[in-house]
Order: sequence, then C-alpha cells, then structure tokens
Amino acid sequence: MNLLEESFAKAKSENRALLIGYLTAGFPNMQRCKSAIKAMIDGGVDVIEVGFPYSDPVMDGPVIQKASEQALLNGVGAKEVFEVVASSPVPTLVMSYWNPIERYGVNEFARELKSVAGCGVITPDLTIEESQDWIKATDETKLDRVYVVAPSTKDSRLSQVTRCCSGFVYAASLMGVTGTRTALSGEAQKLVSRVKEVSTTPVAVGLGVSNAQQANEIAQYADGVIVGSAFIKLLLEIEDETEANERLASLAKELAMAVRR
Repeated sequence: MNLLEESFAKAKSENRALLIGYLTAGFPNMQRCKSAIKAMIDGGVDVIEVGFPYSDPVMDGPVIQKASEQALLNGVGAKEVFEVVASSPVPTLVMSYWNPIERYGVNEFARELKSVAGCGVITPDLTIEESQDWIKATDETKLDRVYVVAPSTKDSRLSQVTRCCSGFVYAASLMGVTGTRTALSGEAQKLVSRVKEVSTTPVAVGLGVSNAQQANEIAQYADGVIVGSAFIKLLLEIEDETEANERLASLAKELAMAVRR
C-alpha cells in the first residue's frame, strides 16, 4: 500500500472523505507557492495536487489560467514542478496535460517524479488509447495513474477508463472547466455511483468545489473532495504573504471539518 492508498484508507477509517488541495507550481512565485502549500496542509489538507503550468489549459477556468500564466512568466517548468513536489510533506500528485510530459520524456518524467517522492499524475487530456507508454512508465516506477471521467462518459467507457486508474478516479462534477461555483450539479453524485458500480478504486470529485457546504455535500458520497480554484482565488486577491497564508489555512480548516461526515 502506497502513501496515497494509506491516506484514503485512513480517511475511510475515520468515516470521512479525503481533502485534496490543488495549487499551480510556482504561483505566485516559488517561495510563496511552497509556503502556501504548507499553510493548506496546516489547515487540514490531506493530499496536495501540484499543477504543471501550461499555455493551453483546456480543462482550467479563468482563475487557474491566471495562475498558470503567472507561473509561466516566472519561468516555471518541469524542474520547478519537481521542486514543489519535493517540498511537500504529504502525499503529492502532479496534474499535467500530456504535452509537457511528452516533451520532457515519458520515462524521464516518471522517474524524476518518483525520485522526489511524488505519488502519481492526473492527466486530464490523455486517453487510455494513447497511454501505452505512460502505463509502462508508471508501472515501472509504481506511480499512480489518475484519469478524469465526466457525467457524459458512457457506461462502457467508464469501465474501460477506471480499469486503467490507480490511486483514485477523478470525477468531474460537471461538464465544463474548473472554477468556483455557487451550486454544484446533481450529476456528480450520479457519476460517483456509476463509477462505484464498475470499480473499487476510490473516487474523488473536483471542479467547482469552493466552500464548506459543497465539500460536505460531496463527502456524503465520494471518497475524496478536490479543491483548487478557491485556494488560488485567495492568492490572487491577497498580496501579503502572511495574510494570504492565514486565509488559506482558515479555508483549509473549514473544508477539513466539512469533509467529516
């Protein structure tokens, strides 16, 4: 059992969902990114998801796009992503579009991530049909592969994709891009139920989760709750590092309490 599996098992034993927090690598800058992650963890985030900034983020909404743009202006690339992962004391994954991984070298990326104690990678735009090299590389390095499923994913496709997943299945709560929302779609619960019919891998729900009420709602039926834009929004709004980190820790604490069923 790896660290990510242990985290899900521990959360289950405590009758709660796992809280996963996302932050773009190198945003607002490298030093503040690391201190922000520490604040999120201090507040109660169980697992960190480090975003690999990319110039064409098709799944990301305007908030995460702004963070990616800033990180790219800061010169953030694979080296910095690995540096952020290495600085995290909790189980940590990378969320990356396929192009940066392919450009870096599939085997090299997997080996380097493993060397800095990364747990796995979420690949939102990689199809299972194009995953042969990635499956081989992650099998060899024992990294978790996390694919994204959506409410539009057909049942036959759902079983195929979830068979390729390890660590957890990323269930997109709705059709669309990331971002905070005032209300969640009822499709999320249906999707999680459909995934659980064909897979025993934990299911974590992301896209649009921005407050404690939504986190609590998702924790009733999912194994994990993913929050990203809400954390980044605070960093975009608050320039002072101390104040921003206090707010990040406070939000994380609210969310951590909310995922306890």
